[in-house]
Amino acid sequence: MIRVITIDREYGSGGPDIAARLAERLGWKLWDQLLTNEIARQMECDCRAVEEREERRDTLQYRLFKSFMRGSFEGTLHAPRLKMVDAECIRQVAQQVVNQAAKEGNCVIVGRGSAYYLRERPDAFHVFIHAPLAEKVRRLVKTGKSEEEAIRLAETIDRDRAAYIKHFFGHKWPDRSLFHMMINSAMGDEAVINTILHAIQTFEKQPEAAVSKRA
Repeated sequence: MIRVITIDREYGSGGPDIAARLAERLGWKLWDQLLTNEIARQMECDCRAVEEREERRDTLQYRLFKSFMRGSFEGTLHAPRLKMVDAECIRQVAQQVVNQAAKEGNCVIVGRGSAYYLRERPDAFHVFIHAPLAEKVRRLVKTGKSEEEAIRLAETIDRDRAAYIKHFFGHKWPDRSLFHMMINSAMGDEAVINTILHAIQTFEKQPEAAVSKRA
């Protein structure tokens, strides 16, 4: 029985909106902004600090700054432990939060490496949502972004996510072998949600086939 759905997505494909509507349809808990909030709470930092660094590697400048700052505290007997809000710390806490959310069950989790953390769970169903560039630009423009900004963000944020997954998980993003289904959101959000739910129903009726070969 599926109790967890992970939604990974290309930026601008509508993944978060689809995840929210899917969670609402099922009456399940949505871990998206809530996940960021919980990471920030556990790290005792502002949500904006997490949002700026989750699902992306630290910049070279930040890595150099972090090394310098940590090095400056070495050998200082009474120096307090330096707290750094960096990609690795966020990833570690995200893994804990995602695993706890999955343990509780009945939830939809958006990104943050959740499909990779939960890949061995038989009660988790993994979905990747993508879209043509024109569709992503259309969706982003509707949120108030200019066409030029939408194109730039669609390209750079996905590039950052790919680098993050490669660095921390050693996988190419998206890893097609990891997901039960990959779906184009250009078909419409309602159609995407219905297709996901139908696929899960089919998956649950044929557990042996689903385990041996992911659709």
